[in-house]
Amino acid sequence: MRQPPPKRLSAKSDLRSGRIVLPEIDSTNAEGFRRAAALDGATWILAGLQTAGRGRRSRPWSSPQGNFHATLVLKPIEAPEQVALRSFAAALALRDALVRLTGLAGNLSLKWPNDVLLNGGKLAGILLESAGLNGPDPVLCIGIGVNLIAAPDPSQVEPGAVPPVSLLQETGLRVTPEAFLDALAPAYAAWEATFTDEGFAPLRAAWLSHAARLGEPIRARTGSDIREGVFQTIDVAGNLILRTPDATLAIPAAEVFF
Repeated sequence: MRQPPPKRLSAKSDLRSGRIVLPEIDSTNAEGFRRAAALDGATWILAGLQTAGRGRRSRPWSSPQGNFHATLVLKPIEAPEQVALRSFAAALALRDALVRLTGLAGNLSLKWPNDVLLNGGKLAGILLESAGLNGPDPVLCIGIGVNLIAAPDPSQVEPGAVPPVSLLQETGLRVTPEAFLDALAPAYAAWEATFTDEGFAPLRAAWLSHAARLGEPIRARTGSDIREGVFQTIDVAGNLILRTPDATLAIPAAEVFF
Protein backbone atom coordinates (compact mmCIF):
# COMPACT_ATOMS: atom_id res chain seq x y z
CA MET A 1 0.00 0.00 0.00
CA ARG A 2 1.28 3.43 -0.87
CA GLN A 3 2.21 5.42 2.22
CA PRO A 4 1.07 9.05 2.57
CA PRO A 5 3.79 11.70 2.36
CA PRO A 6 5.33 12.75 5.67
CA LYS A 7 3.56 15.60 7.39
CA ARG A 8 5.33 18.91 7.05
CA LEU A 9 6.19 20.69 10.25
CA SER A 10 5.99 24.11 8.71
CA ALA A 11 2.37 25.00 9.39
CA LYS A 12 2.10 28.25 11.30
CA SER A 13 -0.04 26.64 14.02
CA ASP A 14 2.60 23.96 14.63
CA LEU A 15 5.44 26.42 15.05
CA ARG A 16 3.52 28.74 17.31
CA SER A 17 2.30 26.12 19.77
CA GLY A 18 5.30 24.18 21.06
CA ARG A 19 7.33 25.89 23.77
CA ILE A 20 9.52 24.61 26.61
CA VAL A 21 10.89 27.16 29.08
CA LEU A 22 13.79 26.17 31.33
CA PRO A 23 15.45 28.29 34.04
CA GLU A 24 18.96 27.04 33.22
CA ILE A 25 20.57 24.66 30.75
CA ASP A 26 24.00 23.96 29.33
CA SER A 27 22.98 24.68 25.72
CA THR A 28 19.54 24.99 24.16
CA ASN A 29 20.78 23.23 21.03
CA ALA A 30 22.13 20.35 23.11
CA GLU A 31 18.82 20.15 24.95
CA GLY A 32 17.02 20.16 21.62
CA PHE A 33 18.87 17.06 20.49
CA ARG A 34 18.29 15.37 23.83
CA ARG A 35 14.54 15.97 23.65
CA ALA A 36 14.02 15.59 19.90
CA ALA A 37 12.81 11.98 19.91
CA ALA A 38 10.06 12.82 22.40
CA LEU A 39 8.80 15.89 20.56
CA ASP A 40 5.74 15.48 18.36
CA GLY A 41 6.23 18.66 16.37
CA ALA A 42 8.26 21.79 16.00
CA THR A 43 9.18 23.10 19.45
CA TRP A 44 10.94 26.14 20.88
CA ILE A 45 13.26 25.61 23.85
CA LEU A 46 13.91 28.82 25.77
CA ALA A 47 16.45 29.04 28.60
CA GLY A 48 16.82 31.76 31.18
CA LEU A 49 20.52 30.99 31.42
CA GLN A 50 22.99 28.95 29.37
CA THR A 51 26.10 27.63 31.07
CA ALA A 52 27.76 26.32 27.89
CA GLY A 53 26.30 28.35 25.06
CA ARG A 54 28.21 28.22 21.81
CA GLY A 55 28.39 29.92 18.47
CA ARG A 56 29.93 28.93 15.15
CA ARG A 57 33.08 26.81 15.25
CA SER A 58 32.21 25.87 18.86
CA ARG A 59 33.14 29.32 20.12
CA PRO A 60 31.69 30.24 23.52
CA TRP A 61 28.55 32.39 23.36
CA SER A 62 28.02 34.78 26.24
CA SER A 63 24.66 33.90 27.80
CA PRO A 64 23.86 36.10 30.79
CA GLN A 65 20.46 36.15 32.45
CA GLY A 66 18.11 38.46 30.58
CA ASN A 67 19.49 37.82 27.12
CA PHE A 68 17.63 35.58 24.68
CA HIS A 69 18.83 31.98 24.34
CA ALA A 70 16.52 29.65 22.43
CA THR A 71 16.44 26.80 19.96
CA LEU A 72 13.76 25.79 17.50
CA VAL A 73 13.70 22.01 17.04
CA LEU A 74 12.41 20.82 13.67
CA LYS A 75 12.20 17.46 11.94
CA PRO A 76 12.68 18.51 8.30
CA ILE A 77 12.02 16.37 5.26
CA GLU A 78 14.16 18.16 2.66
CA ALA A 79 17.65 17.33 1.42
CA PRO A 80 20.46 18.56 3.72
CA GLU A 81 21.45 21.43 1.41
CA GLN A 82 17.86 22.71 1.48
CA VAL A 83 17.57 22.29 5.23
CA ALA A 84 20.59 24.59 5.70
CA LEU A 85 18.76 27.44 3.95
CA ARG A 86 16.61 27.84 7.04
CA SER A 87 19.38 30.02 8.44
CA PHE A 88 18.04 32.74 6.13
CA ALA A 89 14.49 32.15 7.39
CA ALA A 90 15.76 32.55 10.94
CA ALA A 91 17.61 35.78 10.10
CA LEU A 92 14.55 37.27 8.42
CA ALA A 93 12.35 36.25 11.33
CA LEU A 94 14.74 37.85 13.80
CA ARG A 95 14.65 41.09 11.85
CA ASP A 96 10.85 41.03 11.67
CA ALA A 97 10.56 40.41 15.40
CA LEU A 98 12.96 43.25 16.15
CA VAL A 99 11.12 45.63 13.84
CA ARG A 100 7.84 44.73 15.54
CA LEU A 101 9.30 45.38 18.98
CA THR A 102 11.34 48.50 18.19
CA GLY A 103 10.01 50.04 15.00
CA LEU A 104 13.63 50.58 13.91
CA ALA A 105 13.45 48.97 10.47
CA GLY A 106 16.16 51.15 8.97
CA ASN A 107 18.64 50.39 11.75
CA LEU A 108 18.66 46.63 11.24
CA SER A 109 20.65 44.69 8.66
CA LEU A 110 21.61 41.08 7.96
CA LYS A 111 25.23 39.95 7.79
CA TRP A 112 26.05 36.82 5.82
CA PRO A 113 25.88 34.09 6.82
CA ASN A 114 24.04 34.24 10.14
CA ASP A 115 24.15 37.52 12.08
CA VAL A 116 21.71 40.35 12.67
CA LEU A 117 23.15 43.84 13.07
CA LEU A 118 21.68 46.85 14.86
CA ASN A 119 23.26 50.22 14.13
CA GLY A 120 26.15 48.29 12.55
CA GLY A 121 26.88 46.19 15.65
CA LYS A 122 26.23 42.49 16.15
CA LEU A 123 22.99 42.02 18.04
CA ALA A 124 22.10 38.40 17.28
CA GLY A 125 23.61 35.19 15.99
CA ILE A 126 22.21 31.96 14.58
CA LEU A 127 23.64 28.44 14.82
CA LEU A 128 22.17 25.57 12.82
CA GLU A 129 23.07 22.03 13.87
CA SER A 130 21.57 18.83 12.51
CA ALA A 131 21.61 15.09 12.91
CA GLY A 132 20.33 12.21 10.78
CA LEU A 133 19.18 14.32 7.85
CA ASN A 134 19.56 11.38 5.47
CA GLY A 135 17.90 8.93 7.85
CA PRO A 136 14.43 8.18 9.22
CA ASP A 137 14.71 10.52 12.22
CA PRO A 138 16.11 13.87 11.02
CA VAL A 139 16.58 16.67 13.52
CA LEU A 140 17.43 20.31 12.95
CA CYS A 141 18.19 22.64 15.85
CA ILE A 142 18.14 26.35 15.03
CA GLY A 143 19.89 28.07 17.91
CA ILE A 144 19.35 31.81 18.31
CA GLY A 145 21.06 34.20 20.69
CA VAL A 146 20.09 37.86 21.04
CA ASN A 147 21.84 40.42 23.23
CA LEU A 148 18.70 41.86 24.78
CA ILE A 149 20.25 43.52 27.82
CA ALA A 150 24.01 42.89 27.65
CA ALA A 151 26.74 42.37 25.06
CA PRO A 152 30.26 41.02 25.39
CA ASP A 153 33.03 43.55 25.78
CA PRO A 154 34.45 44.47 22.34
CA SER A 155 37.89 43.41 23.56
CA GLN A 156 36.61 39.82 23.61
CA VAL A 157 36.10 39.69 19.83
CA GLU A 158 38.91 39.31 17.34
CA PRO A 159 40.27 42.30 15.41
CA GLY A 160 38.13 43.16 12.43
CA ALA A 161 35.02 41.43 13.74
CA VAL A 162 31.79 43.37 14.08
CA PRO A 163 31.58 44.76 17.63
CA PRO A 164 28.73 43.35 19.72
CA VAL A 165 25.86 45.53 20.91
CA SER A 166 22.75 45.00 23.03
CA LEU A 167 19.18 46.05 22.39
CA LEU A 168 19.05 47.88 25.71
CA GLN A 169 22.27 49.74 25.02
CA GLU A 170 21.28 50.84 21.53
CA THR A 171 17.60 51.65 22.05
CA GLY A 172 16.90 51.94 25.78
CA LEU A 173 14.23 49.25 25.40
CA ARG A 174 14.08 46.41 27.90
CA VAL A 175 12.48 43.30 26.39
CA THR A 176 12.16 40.03 28.28
CA PRO A 177 13.18 36.75 26.59
CA GLU A 178 9.58 35.51 26.81
CA ALA A 179 8.25 38.65 25.12
CA PHE A 180 10.90 38.33 22.44
CA LEU A 181 9.88 34.74 21.73
CA ASP A 182 6.25 35.89 21.48
CA ALA A 183 7.35 38.08 18.57
CA LEU A 184 9.88 35.68 17.06
CA ALA A 185 7.82 32.47 16.94
CA PRO A 186 5.10 33.77 14.59
CA ALA A 187 7.67 35.64 12.51
CA TYR A 188 9.62 32.43 11.96
CA ALA A 189 6.41 30.50 11.26
CA ALA A 190 5.58 32.88 8.43
CA TRP A 191 9.00 32.52 6.78
CA GLU A 192 8.97 28.75 7.28
CA ALA A 193 5.63 28.54 5.49
CA THR A 194 7.00 30.68 2.64
CA PHE A 195 10.08 28.48 2.38
CA THR A 196 8.21 25.18 2.28
CA ASP A 197 5.48 26.48 -0.06
CA GLU A 198 7.52 28.65 -2.43
CA GLY A 199 11.15 27.63 -2.01
CA PHE A 200 14.21 29.73 -1.34
CA ALA A 201 13.65 32.43 -3.97
CA PRO A 202 11.43 34.75 -1.88
CA LEU A 203 13.72 34.35 1.14
CA ARG A 204 16.75 35.16 -0.99
CA ALA A 205 15.11 38.31 -2.37
CA ALA A 206 14.01 39.48 1.08
CA TRP A 207 17.38 38.74 2.66
CA LEU A 208 19.25 40.65 -0.04
CA SER A 209 16.99 43.66 0.47
CA HIS A 210 18.35 43.91 4.04
CA ALA A 211 21.92 42.68 3.46
CA ALA A 212 24.79 44.49 5.15
CA ARG A 213 27.58 45.75 2.87
CA LEU A 214 25.97 44.48 -0.33
CA GLY A 215 27.95 45.89 -3.26
CA GLU A 216 30.80 46.91 -0.97
CA PRO A 217 34.30 45.51 -0.30
CA ILE A 218 34.51 42.76 2.35
CA ARG A 219 36.91 40.04 3.43
CA ALA A 220 35.86 36.38 3.56
CA ARG A 221 37.97 33.98 5.63
CA THR A 222 37.82 30.22 5.28
CA GLY A 223 40.36 28.61 7.56
CA SER A 224 43.63 30.38 6.83
CA ASP A 225 42.50 31.52 3.39
CA ILE A 226 41.34 35.15 3.16
CA ARG A 227 39.71 36.51 0.02
CA GLU A 228 39.01 40.21 -0.53
CA GLY A 229 36.45 41.48 -2.98
CA VAL A 230 33.04 43.02 -3.49
CA PHE A 231 30.00 41.33 -1.96
CA GLN A 232 27.97 40.91 -5.13
CA THR A 233 25.00 38.76 -4.03
CA ILE A 234 24.04 35.37 -2.64
CA ASP A 235 23.17 32.66 -5.13
CA VAL A 236 20.27 30.20 -5.23
CA ALA A 237 22.16 27.90 -2.85
CA GLY A 238 22.83 30.65 -0.31
CA ASN A 239 26.51 30.93 -1.22
CA LEU A 240 28.28 34.27 -0.88
CA ILE A 241 29.20 35.61 -4.33
CA LEU A 242 32.43 37.56 -4.05
CA ARG A 243 33.84 39.48 -7.01
CA THR A 244 37.62 39.64 -6.72
CA PRO A 245 40.10 41.22 -9.13
CA ASP A 246 40.79 37.76 -10.56
CA ALA A 247 37.46 35.94 -10.51
CA THR A 248 33.93 35.73 -9.19
CA LEU A 249 33.77 33.20 -6.37
CA ALA A 250 30.89 31.26 -4.83
CA ILE A 251 31.76 30.73 -1.18
CA PRO A 252 29.58 28.25 0.77
CA ALA A 253 30.97 28.96 4.24
CA ALA A 254 33.24 31.66 5.61
CA GLU A 255 33.63 34.34 8.23
CA VAL A 256 33.02 37.80 6.85
CA PHE A 257 34.88 40.91 7.99
CA PHE A 258 34.12 44.49 6.97
